[in-house]
Amino acid sequence: MLGSAGQNIVALTDSVFLFKKSESDFAAIGFVGVFYLVIAAIGYGFSKGGQIMIARRMGEQKPEEVGRNFYAMLYFELGLATLMFLFMQYGCPHFLSWFVKSPSVYQKSLEFLHYRSYGVFFSYGGLAMISLYTGVARTKFIMFDTSMLGILNIVLCYGFVFGKLGLPDMGIAGAGLASTIAEGVAFAAFVVYMFFDKINERYHLFQPRPIDLDLIKRQMKISIPSVAQPVIGLGSWFVFFSFIEKNLGEHELAITNLVRIIYLGLSIPSWGFASSINTLVSNVIGQEQYTQVLPTIWKTAKLCLSVTLFISIPFLLFPHFFLAPLLTNTKEASLLIEAEPILKILLIIIILFSVGGIYFSALASAGAALFGLSLQFVCVIFYLIFIYISLSKLKLGLNWAWSGEIFYWIIMLATTVWYLQSDRWRHLKV
Repeated sequence: MLGSAGQNIVALTDSVFLFKKSESDFAAIGFVGVFYLVIAAIGYGFSKGGQIMIARRMGEQKPEEVGRNFYAMLYFELGLATLMFLFMQYGCPHFLSWFVKSPSVYQKSLEFLHYRSYGVFFSYGGLAMISLYTGVARTKFIMFDTSMLGILNIVLCYGFVFGKLGLPDMGIAGAGLASTIAEGVAFAAFVVYMFFDKINERYHLFQPRPIDLDLIKRQMKISIPSVAQPVIGLGSWFVFFSFIEKNLGEHELAITNLVRIIYLGLSIPSWGFASSINTLVSNVIGQEQYTQVLPTIWKTAKLCLSVTLFISIPFLLFPHFFLAPLLTNTKEASLLIEAEPILKILLIIIILFSVGGIYFSALASAGAALFGLSLQFVCVIFYLIFIYISLSKLKLGLNWAWSGEIFYWIIMLATTVWYLQSDRWRHLKV
């Protein structure tokens, strides 16, 4: 859960501190934070191809192939990180101007990305290492490393956002710098751990390989649908935030960002279980235990739903109790009061996401990621049309805009279950 939700944890920390800084900073991080999550999702999606192939080789009892797959994944991730860095540094001033109307939100978004863009190298490289250890089902250090990332980001955000601990007061730019430094330290710690982990000799991990274009192409073939899936999903959120800012204004954008923070926090179990299902299903198929695929998915979905409900129900029913430490003035408390009706809607979304996300993630491991991509693309188009009509044409407000995600996940879950039960995936190769 922690390893898969690393970027969510960082985004949560940035948003919480900027919530205390000012409503303008908080609104801006809601917009640009989703944009950076899209960037992070691209690297995350490409790492899934490597993870699925590593898990499949382990299921086939071929551990010597793990190192070869890891280096192919790592080389590609670092090359992709270079392209993303250049885009954020030189392309974003033009790109973001198409989606935001407020000069304040626009300027603060660029300030954040100026420092945050450097972290993409550590983020993408770290994802390759997380996918390696998740693929071979050895995830203990991931928990430690991600915990260290979260704690360090909290300390540095406190210093750079408010000018504490002898650090300069940088506001939203400080949040970007803090997150980048924290990711750099966590990446270095993971590299050191890998070199001292003797089990990695079994995977031939200490034999650096030349760039294997053929293997990279095969990983990309598996990964492209996995990349497109979170990018389409989070990209629709980015457009959603743009609709909110343009049609309703900065204040409503701040309310939406508060709901997003809660959503990110409560969805951490779902992201973790969704990542684990990639390894479990791919390993089971590698052993040719096809009859165990659907029971494995269902058991994981039930466990994910149980954990999610255990966390979500008390939080969403009594949000003031849990968020009391953050609400230190009337203005901050009023944001939560205005967000409360949306939190009831969020409970339904979280329930559907915790089950639907597991089934949907299983498609890639079963070799049916292309079907999942097509399904998600169609659902997102209808979702965005619903949002556009609700906000721009009918002026129905935030509640109706958030309700669109309920219909999105109902269609996604029903169609995905139908496909997996059809057994069409059995003849697909990875």
